[in-house]
Amino acid sequence: MRYKASRKRLVGSVVSDKMDKTVVVRVERLERHPRYGKVLRRRKKYKAHDAENRCRVGDVVRIVESRPLSREKRWVVEEILARAGEKAVTEVEL
Repeated sequence: MRYKASRKRLVGSVVSDKMDKTVVVRVERLERHPRYGKVLRRRKKYKAHDAENRCRVGDVVRIVESRPLSREKRWVVEEILARAGEKAVTEVEL
């Protein structure tokens, strides 16, 4: 299944789990300002499919792109990397 390996994957934290089978994941990235060079923290929210409703607010998850599942949902939760309340996940562990 070669096509699945080429899908985009993002890591972020769950900020909402109030919908059925859907979570909202906030992904942060660092970006340099083109003129001034200051490092800026950019955030974006994605709606992701969580079929078993396993994710809770605060969990760190990996999401993978998929076919459109609804009007705004184009991502699926691939795995839960860390549960809310456990020790912080560092970039090395990811």
